[in-house]
Amino acid sequence: MAKKSVFPAILKAKCPRCHKGQLFESKPYNLRKFTRMHEQCSHCDVQFAREPRFFEGAMYISYVISVALFLTNAFVIYTFWGRQPVWVFMTSIIVAVILLYPLTFRYSRILYLYAFGNLKYDESVVTDQKN
Repeated sequence: MAKKSVFPAILKAKCPRCHKGQLFESKPYNLRKFTRMHEQCSHCDVQFAREPRFFEGAMYISYVISVALFLTNAFVIYTFWGRQPVWVFMTSIIVAVILLYPLTFRYSRILYLYAFGNLKYDESVVTDQKN
């Protein structure tokens, strides 16, 4: 069979190995639980944290996402409304960061796991679990 696409699995926060199990315990905007990840996949039993403090490296990806958010925000304001006072840029950036923090947190971890978790899609795991 053809290799399954990684992009939909990343968007849906699925396990990198089987693309079936969920990475997080709740929805992103459940503010009491949005940071909680499953320790292992419910479908293929793979451990998500490859070593202690594994996900601390995700802060670098979070930084890149935040910088991209800042630049996009500034570009949109400047393009549509022209030169504005600094407080307009700062307020819009702060509001965007607060509103998008749960998604930034989650996708930095998801991307880090997919990039550095050494977990590749394994179709045999998916078919073994079906039988």
